[in-house]
Amino acid sequence: MKNNKCVFLDRDGVLNRERGDYTYKLEEFEVLPRVPEALALLKENGYLLIVVTNQAGVAKGLYQRTDVLACHQKLQESCNTLIDAIYYAPHHPNYSESLSRKPDSLMFEKAIAKYNIDAGASWMVGDTLRDLQAAAKVGVASILVGEQHPAQTHPWQAQDLWEAAQLILQKTKKPA
Repeated sequence: MKNNKCVFLDRDGVLNRERGDYTYKLEEFEVLPRVPEALALLKENGYLLIVVTNQAGVAKGLYQRTDVLACHQKLQESCNTLIDAIYYAPHHPNYSESLSRKPDSLMFEKAIAKYNIDAGASWMVGDTLRDLQAAAKVGVASILVGEQHPAQTHPWQAQDLWEAAQLILQKTKKPA
């Protein structure tokens, strides 16, 4: 069976606007500029697109799983249903321990097994170091996005998902 290549994506701060607080209300869930275009470009180049997101507000009782699912539905609709799967960890260490929650890697491991993903040919795009730590645990290369990180924080950095997609395609081009 063929191994698939994948781009794992954090949600808040990569796909939708990071509010600095929990994003669970539909009216506050805003897909970032150029995200649909970046996802389409990655998809055209043969990548599976899988979201891996911590949603600790569920464990804290701030919102419900149905709120998370409604935001994910809005995300899919805004991005032409290009996302192949969305994994979320509704846990918080003060309330419920879980190996799914990043920086642990269980969400990645489940996706890799289910979709026959080649970790060595895959990428993670995240906006926090815990996103990158989780990816490293399973051998997935990563790109740090966002302007809040100083230059040289991580070997591969980009302003946003569009720039990250360009970097991924540049790094994976086969020589002619």
